[in-house]
Amino acid sequence: MTSRMLRSVRADLRTASARPAPVRGRRLSAVAAAVLAAGLTAACGPSSQPAGAADPSAARQSAEALPADALPAGAEPASGSPEVSATASTVPSASASAQPSAEPSKTASVAASRKPSAPRTPVPPAPARVPGPGYDASADARQQVDAALRAAKADGRMVLLDFGANWCGNCKAADKVFAQPQTTALLGASYHLVKIDIGGSSSANSALLSKYSPSGGTYRMPVLVVVSPSGSVRTDTHATGNPPLTADGLNTFLRRWAS
Repeated sequence: MTSRMLRSVRADLRTASARPAPVRGRRLSAVAAAVLAAGLTAACGPSSQPAGAADPSAARQSAEALPADALPAGAEPASGSPEVSATASTVPSASASAQPSAEPSKTASVAASRKPSAPRTPVPPAPARVPGPGYDASADARQQVDAALRAAKADGRMVLLDFGANWCGNCKAADKVFAQPQTTALLGASYHLVKIDIGGSSSANSALLSKYSPSGGTYRMPVLVVVSPSGSVRTDTHATGNPPLTADGLNTFLRRWAS
């Protein structure tokens, strides 16, 4: 009697313990499917499924928390939409999109500021004043010579002293050449011309002639003396003789002693 009761209890226990097996089997099947889906997602990258599709990781968590048969038929675990997060992460910020447009303008401004400037062409000095024909007996020749030497030190031109007289025929011939455009241009570009009258009784003018043409004797006018900016005599036609008083003769003389 007692043995029969024991066998009946053991049979009931085996029956009771065997009942949950299908539930655990179904739960393990759901867990295996979720793990497999998670592994495929990790290996293949983010899913391209549309928003609202089931998330494998969420399904695995739901499967572990609840029995499989506790979910309604056809129900799927809720998950956030991967489309929204991916789109939000890939939209460039306003600062990032504005940065490239600002950089080229900065580079252009720096390049423009570093651009070398064009070399300046030196401006030649204005031509010196060329006196007209004749000799002014009333002029202060010494003062004129001093002013010409100061100007020569400033601009590097030579000083040309022309000693003559208004009654001298050769002096008049030289004046005509000096008035020609080509010779006037040579004089203005390279010389400060001072005309000194020695045909009168001016002792001051005679002293200047002796200073710059000290060889003495009889002077044949005009006497042309070229003086450097420092005041030294470069040539004296009283000692060397006058060049031909023509355009070619005087222009050659002027070019020779211009520098």
